[in-house]
Amino acid sequence: MLAQAQLDQVVKQSITYSYIISQPFTFYVDAYPMLQNHLLNQQDQHIAYGDHSPAVRVIQQKLNNLSYYDEEIDGEFGLFTEYALKKFQIEHAIEPDGTLNIETVQAIVASEQHYYMNELKAIDYPLQHGQENDEIMGLQKALYYFGYYTANIDGIYGPKTELALHQAQQAFDLPETTTLSQALVETLQEEANYSTLNTSETTKANEEPTAQSIKNSSAFAMDELIQSAKAQLGVPYQWGGTTTAGFDCSGFVQYVFAEHAISIPRTVSEIWNQTQAVDQRSIGDLVFFETYKTGPSHLGIYLGNDQFIHAGESNGVTVSALSEEYWQSRYLGSRRVSKN
Repeated sequence: MLAQAQLDQVVKQSITYSYIISQPFTFYVDAYPMLQNHLLNQQDQHIAYGDHSPAVRVIQQKLNNLSYYDEEIDGEFGLFTEYALKKFQIEHAIEPDGTLNIETVQAIVASEQHYYMNELKAIDYPLQHGQENDEIMGLQKALYYFGYYTANIDGIYGPKTELALHQAQQAFDLPETTTLSQALVETLQEEANYSTLNTSETTKANEEPTAQSIKNSSAFAMDELIQSAKAQLGVPYQWGGTTTAGFDCSGFVQYVFAEHAISIPRTVSEIWNQTQAVDQRSIGDLVFFETYKTGPSHLGIYLGNDQFIHAGESNGVTVSALSEEYWQSRYLGSRRVSKN
């Protein structure tokens, strides 16, 4: 095991944020503490549209790494930054308000760690000096993220990359090799999980109940609703069905929401008329389709990532993609259930 001082350093480095100041060299900063402190010092605990700060620049870079933001990294919180944040929030079951709040920062930390761990897992062969490819670049980025690589990110396996790999192996008393071993990947994964937990618990301990924390509890409840829906996967279709013995599409949706003390009407058209239209759907919103008759005649619950869960005649409760030609051509829109 690592000594405490070594462990603290790994924890610190594993929540490191990076941003590009100039090309071709990439500079890194320990920016997550900066972001957290900035948020906690704000009266309403968020950074929003119109702000200009180093924290915005950092988050733009992170969203770029995670393929949510592809515009200029300039520190200006404009339309493109707001849109990227909303897209990230929607796909991570966070209230999509387009602000940089603590819940969103923590989700980005977790997503970034997952991103870098995938970069490491892509290397499963012995490395040789002079190799140059995207996987080597991913290895350099990941080792830099965890605090071992300090040179230029160039995608070339040379002495500095090998030294960084050996330093990581030494830190965990693992054999020094030119192979990225499964043991090292698993150990770094454990340290990443530890740092995320440590950061999350510290934030909770320092927070007073606020309107933002109420929003967070709503996101947690939505996760529970989705779990309830997925628990019915495989239940057969039954016309007029409202129980786990068999569902029709509206009976399924009504049943899931009722499990969370939310009452909605029985028929598709009634649900359509008593829910609120949304321009940008979020996880838990309802998606409607025109199938066998004019107007809304089928619906499901949006899961994110272009998927929705519904009770269909062919397969019962199942998950489908909105991009499938059948559903795409019949899609009417998304609407939101009021939880009041």
